[in-house]
This record gives sequence, structure tokens and C-alpha cells, in this order.
Amino acid sequence: MKRLFSILAMAGLFVLSTNTVSAKAVASNLSSTIAATAVMLQDEAAAETSKGFTQVLKEQFIQGGAGFMGIVLLCLILGLAVAIERIIYLNMASTNTSKLKQQVEDALASGGVEAAKEVCRNTRGPVASIYYQGLDRAGESVESAEKAVVAYGGVQMGQLEKNVSWLSLFIAIAPMLGFMGTVIGMIQAFQKISAVGNLSASLIAGDIQVALLTTVFGLITAIILQIFYNYIVAKIDQIVNDMEDSSISLIDMLVDHKK
Repeated sequence: MKRLFSILAMAGLFVLSTNTVSAKAVASNLSSTIAATAVMLQDEAAAETSKGFTQVLKEQFIQGGAGFMGIVLLCLILGLAVAIERIIYLNMASTNTSKLKQQVEDALASGGVEAAKEVCRNTRGPVASIYYQGLDRAGESVESAEKAVVAYGGVQMGQLEKNVSWLSLFIAIAPMLGFMGTVIGMIQAFQKISAVGNLSASLIAGDIQVALLTTVFGLITAIILQIFYNYIVAKIDQIVNDMEDSSISLIDMLVDHKK
């Protein structure tokens, strides 16, 4: 806008000078001035677009203020830490249940319960642990093995869902903090209006910008953590389904082994 005003001002000066300068010289000078100003505007636009996404995000974060923006950033960091820890744990807990079932069945048929327990000891994951607990009670009765499988399945489910509630807490807190920053920014803006006595856009623009930035970053944090949360929940459901199917298969194998 400043460049545009300068163009208009210089054009006016050239028009006023038409009494002493020929029309041809005026047109030539005016054309050169407009061309030079256009080049300057293009250079400024190129300088602005040359900023990377990280630099723009950093500037916007600083403009949002260190108070609420720092808390929102802390929620993002802690939430990502919990999400990464859960993803690693769940991936390590995943097991090829079909392969494990076949190995346990073959070991049970060839070497008995102890051979099947050895296969479970050498396999990681909650499914192998459930198999081991059921086989460990197989000497008593099938009913005892079934109870042990159900009880230990609940324990393993609790291990799978560990710390997931913290992730959901960060998802809920982040946008709330953003909205709180918005409310506080609007209150500060209205306080300035009340103190000055008139409405000026330049007077309250900074407070409104801070208010909107806190909301934006709070929502971005919640969206990022929500994606990780949905992935973790889906992974837990998959492992739990494998545990339930494996429990039924184990009881069937023990019943056939008892015959």
C-alpha cells in the first residue's frame, strides 16, 4: 500500500509539472517510475515468499506470546512423548498369532505341555503370555486354564491401555488453553478500548492477533495428537481381538489334548 501511495504521489507531481515540461517527457518519466516501483514490489513479494514454513511458524508462535503458547507447546511435547512410547510398545507387542498358534499346537502334540510352554517363553507379546498362563494351569483342569486366561487377559489389556488416558487429556487441554488465550486477549482489547474511549483497529489489533494465534496453535496440537490417539486405539483393539481369538483357540487345543 505504501508503494501504491508513492506511485500516486509521484504521478501527481508529474501531472503538475506539465506546465513546464513537455507531455512526452512527462509520460516517459512516469512510465519509468511505475516500472521501477513494480520491480521493487516484486522484490518485496519474493522476499516474503522466500520464508520457509518453519520460519513463518516460529514467528507466529513468538507473536502469540510465551504464556499460553508455551503451555500449548508443552502439551504437544508431552503428548507426542506418550504417543511414541505407546506406538513402540504396541508394535513390539504385536505377534503373528496364526504362526504362534500353529507352533503351540505342534509342540503340544509332539512334546506335550512343557514343549508348548517353551514356545510361549521364546515368543514376546501378550498373546504368548496368555498362552503360557493357560498352559501353566492345564495340569489342573480346562476350567482352571480358562479362568487363568481370562484373568491374565485383563491384566494384559491394562498394560496395553497404559498412559493412553494422558494422551486424551492433552487432546482436551490444548484447545481449551487456546480458547482461554483468546478470551484473555479479547478482554485486554476491550480494556484498551474502554481506557482510550474510542475504537481503533491499530489499538486492539495486537491483542486480537494474540488471541487468534493461541486458538490456532491449540487446535493444531489437538489435531496432531488426535491422529496418534486414533492409531493407538485401533492398534489396541487389534491386539485385544487377537488375544480373544487366541484364548478360544487355546481352550480348544487343551480340550483336544485332554482326550
